[in-house]
This record gives sequence, structure tokens and C-alpha cells, in this order.
Amino acid sequence: MNLFQFILVGINYKKTEASTRGLFAINNQENSSLLKAAKEEGIEQLFVLSTCNRTEVYAVSDSIEKVFQILAKHTKGGIDLLKEKAYCKFSEEAVQHLFEVAAGIDSQILGDYEIIGQLKNSFKIAKQEKVVGTFLERLFNTVLQSSKSIKNNTNLSSGTTSISFAAIQYILDHITEPSSKVFMVIGTGKIGINTCKNINDYINPKELWVTNRTEEKAMSIANELNITVQPFKQINENIHKADVVIVATNSADYIVKKENIFPNKSRCFIDLSIPNNIDVSISTISQQTLINIDDLSKINDQTLALRKSNIPKALEIIAIHVNEFNEWHRLRKFAPVLKLLKTSLDTLNHQSTKASQSNSKEVNYIVNKVASELRTKQQPSCFYMQAVQDFIKQPNFN
Repeated sequence: MNLFQFILVGINYKKTEASTRGLFAINNQENSSLLKAAKEEGIEQLFVLSTCNRTEVYAVSDSIEKVFQILAKHTKGGIDLLKEKAYCKFSEEAVQHLFEVAAGIDSQILGDYEIIGQLKNSFKIAKQEKVVGTFLERLFNTVLQSSKSIKNNTNLSSGTTSISFAAIQYILDHITEPSSKVFMVIGTGKIGINTCKNINDYINPKELWVTNRTEEKAMSIANELNITVQPFKQINENIHKADVVIVATNSADYIVKKENIFPNKSRCFIDLSIPNNIDVSISTISQQTLINIDDLSKINDQTLALRKSNIPKALEIIAIHVNEFNEWHRLRKFAPVLKLLKTSLDTLNHQSTKASQSNSKEVNYIVNKVASELRTKQQPSCFYMQAVQDFIKQPNFN
């Protein structure tokens, strides 16, 4: 395939607010449906990344319009709004973007390493739907290697700056005596779990409750962290008792609604979801404070300054891995020649009256030598003919 066929269509926090991003967010089930539809439209390789920061489609396709239409069809924002707010990248630019996303360089909170788990989940869904070919497989594996190297060799992800910790930092900065408060976390995904852990570690509140539609998941987390499970069906009743309510779910609709909230006391609501899972109009109710992801991303501290200083080193590591991937892709076009060469030499060896194990080793040596020459000189037909002639001229060949 031509590298120019590699296309990215995306929407992220840089051009859109959380409410707009929510219109294009997709859950795992919707992700699978989109991939199936794309395959029916002739797009054989793609995956979709949907997080609180972005929704991005990475595809191998000859048609950018087809990618736009598929994403619009499976989200709520519509094609006109998508085209107005989206960005498109092709070829090397799309490859570079994916590497920077995986490193956390393009994250709303710089260096946020939670993106790796989200990328792995997206790619897992794509593999389950059989829309991952050799190109995407190699690209994704190289991206993971790059991200791991950056994690191990830089301070880009150092400290505790992440969406889940940003919520804790906000609470510590804005709520008086948070350790005397009752906290409720709704949702037991990765961000919800990390939030519960951070609340325990940094606040140690009077009470910490967790609730989830699937009570078994909530029980598992509660047992691990020694916190209290509250039944999901009693969510509104428990919100009235809580001082801080943190929502980290992936619902298509509001989990916390304005009509169920009464100003009987001061509360802080923190929405870590995309689309918004807390009714935005709650902020108009007396004594009720609502904070969302975009608000939290504005938090700046020494950790962020340290991470910024590590961007150049991270980009150097990315450049090494991007070059490695580009070299692999460039040599892929010679694969048919090398395969034909090996087949031809094996056939000659078998036809020779002196066919031997040493000749078989010579076959592999010559194929590897030609591959090396192709890396620099790129003349497959000339090297093919020369290799066959050199093999025939061997003393062992008759």
C-alpha cells in the first residue's frame, strides 16, 4: 500500500469543548458497529480511539470522504459539524501524530499515560472485528515500543498529573477540610478506580462510597480499597448525602440530572466523563459547583513544568521509532522480489546434482545480502538477476 493511504480524521480538545466532543464520543459497542460498517464499505484496516480528549479514526483508505461519513453516521454530531471541527492528517503526518498521542505529548494533560490503556483497548476491538492488517499491526507495535521507551527514559509522565489526580488537586485547593467530607465515585472503569485510589491516598475522607451499574465490579474495587459500595438504584438518595460527587462513566445520557438535585447543602460535582454524564445545568442551582474535564486541564504545577522540559527528548525517541517504521514500510514493496528470489534459488539448488545443506545456507546468505542492497540502492530487478547468476557460478553448483 501507498503510505498516503493512511488517513486520520479526528476531533479533540484543541478545537472543541467537552460538550461538542461528547457528540462524537463512542463506547465499545458503538466502536464495534462502526468498524463493521467500515469493513462493509471496503475499508479493510482501521481502528477508532475515543477518550475524554478526542475521537480519532485511523484508517487505510483511498477515500477521506468515506471515513468522514462513517464517523458521522455512528455519532451524534452530524457531518457538517464534524467537517467544521475535525482535522485530517495523511501519510507521515498521521503516523507522527499517532506516536505523539501514545506518548502523551498530544494529551490535554501533558504526559497522561492513561492513553496507552485506551489505545490498547481500541486496537483490541479492531482486532476482534478483523480490521487490522500487517500495516496497522506493525505500526501499532512500534508505537507501543516508542511509548514504553519514553516512559522509561524520560520524565514526560513523571509525577501525578492525570485527569484522575487533577480532580484530587482541585479538591485539595478548593474544598475546606476535605478529609471531613463524604465522597461518592460513580463508575468503576480505569479512571474511576484511579480516582478512588487517589482519594484514599491523598485525602483519606470521612467516608468514600463507590457505585456502579454492575455491582460485582463495585464490590471488587471496594474489597480491594476497603471502601463502601452503595447500590446504583439508590444513586439519587446517596447524592443528597454526599459532599463531593465524582462521575467517571461512559454513558450516552446524564447519570446525574438537575431535577434530582436539591440545594439542601453545598456540594461539588466533578464530571470526568465524555460525553458529559452530569447535567451541565446543575451549576445553576444554589450551592452546587460543577467542574468538568476542560476545567481540570487548566491546573498547572511544577510537575507540568518538568514534563514540558522532557518533550524534546521524547520527540527524539519518537523520531527513532518513526524512522524504523518508515524503513520497514519502504522495504515492504521489495518483499515479493525477495520471496521470488528465494524460491528461484531453492529450485535451482534442488535441481542441482550437488544439492547440499551448504547450498541452502548460501541461499539464505544471498537473499539477506540482496535485501541489504535494496535498502540503499533500490534496484530489485538488477539484484535479482545478479543473485541468480552468482549462485549458479558457485563451485558447489552443477
